Amino acid sequence: MNDIENRLKAIDFFCSGGGMSYGMLKAGIDILAGIDIDMSCKDTYEANVKNAQFIHADVFDLREDELERKMNLTKNDNNLVLIGCSPCQFWSIINTDKTKSQKSKSLLIEFSRFVKYFMPGYVVVENVPGVLRCKEESGLSSFISWLTATGYKVHFEVHNVVDYGVPQNRKRFTLIANRVTDINIIPIKQKGEVKKVKDVIGEHNGFPRIEAGHKDKSDFLHTVPRLSDINKKRLKKVSKDGGNRLEFANDPELQLNCFIGKDEAFKDTFGRLWWDKPSPTITTKFFSISNGRFTHPEEDRALSLREGATLQSFPKDYKFIGTNIAAIARMIGNAVPPEYATAIGKAIIKSQKNAI
Repeated sequence: MNDIENRLKAIDFFCSGGGMSYGMLKAGIDILAGIDIDMSCKDTYEANVKNAQFIHADVFDLREDELERKMNLTKNDNNLVLIGCSPCQFWSIINTDKTKSQKSKSLLIEFSRFVKYFMPGYVVVENVPGVLRCKEESGLSSFISWLTATGYKVHFEVHNVVDYGVPQNRKRFTLIANRVTDINIIPIKQKGEVKKVKDVIGEHNGFPRIEAGHKDKSDFLHTVPRLSDINKKRLKKVSKDGGNRLEFANDPELQLNCFIGKDEAFKDTFGRLWWDKPSPTITTKFFSISNGRFTHPEEDRALSLREGATLQSFPKDYKFIGTNIAAIARMIGNAVPPEYATAIGKAIIKSQKNAI
């Protein structure tokens, strides 16, 4: 067989703005399509994942034979990769209100329908670690049992993406299954020291100093929300490079009522990133200083949209298209870091080459 016949191709379920698709494409896997219920992701996905089709669909309603016809897929294709990085709010330790995210707990079960129908050569699942803690309820346990019984070799583990070229501490459950070889496929770690905040953002990395409220109308999107006067005063009290809210806790004007007597709780709130460490997990609210340690290491403002994307390992020319800061930040925070996706993709390609 020639290289074209052996070219791996993927369908990315729950693709959002394309972090997984982009990273897999960078590794050398063709992306046939991304599927998502959120139409607001379409423009961003298509602007960055070249030649892939965006399919607007609710996976609960999408039928296997419908996808088969639409994408001209065949069953038992050794070169097909099915990817399912379902929204994970229900299993996240961050989200305490589970009522809004109730539907998301069954997404893995819906994804498994397509795996069972197509029997692809490779399967990738990426999610929060909580899906492993609740593997019975999430459907993960029965899915792994089915994969194993059907002849798939299954690797599943919680990995920290900081070990794979992402300048961020972010633990993610990852499953890679394959029926092409009898070898476990494990994401390929990056050699050398882990990347730190100072390696990717700051003036020396092409991020000009800006004030809170700065709007960048270029594609670079070095945009950051405004701050209230009292929050500006609070940040002036927080020391550069890793300071936290305890530095204004004894000021009656600046201390927040919700933190009185709770110095040990939520210490990262209003906290600054450290230059010499990886960032904390970039959430969908990374543009807000009151939602975690999301204050710039030395400037008195939250992280900009582009800084958050860069800490998620998106390239600086990745185009994010959205109606407002919150919508774009949600795409960034929910994304699979592209560099981590590349580490998964390279491992699959390496395994395939060894099998040929």
